[in-house]
Amino acid sequence: MATVRKTITLTEQQDAWIAAQVAAGHYTNDSEAIRDLIRREQERTAEVEAIRAALIEGENSGTPRPFDAAAFKQRMTATYG
Repeated sequence: MATVRKTITLTEQQDAWIAAQVAAGHYTNDSEAIRDLIRREQERTAEVEAIRAALIEGENSGTPRPFDAAAFKQRMTATYG
């Protein structure tokens, strides 16, 4: 995958945090730390979108029905012991 050089501006606190992560051996350099943060945010965003889609699907699935906890427990006990 091709890389693109970027110039970014950080606060002193952010820069110190990244430097501490590199010094602790979590990353080999600043770029690696920032790329990891971006990857994590991409994963989190994908998870949030999947949850949103599931909620919308549930909302559109029809009229809610009452939940019978005792019947559910019986079914699960019969199925899984």
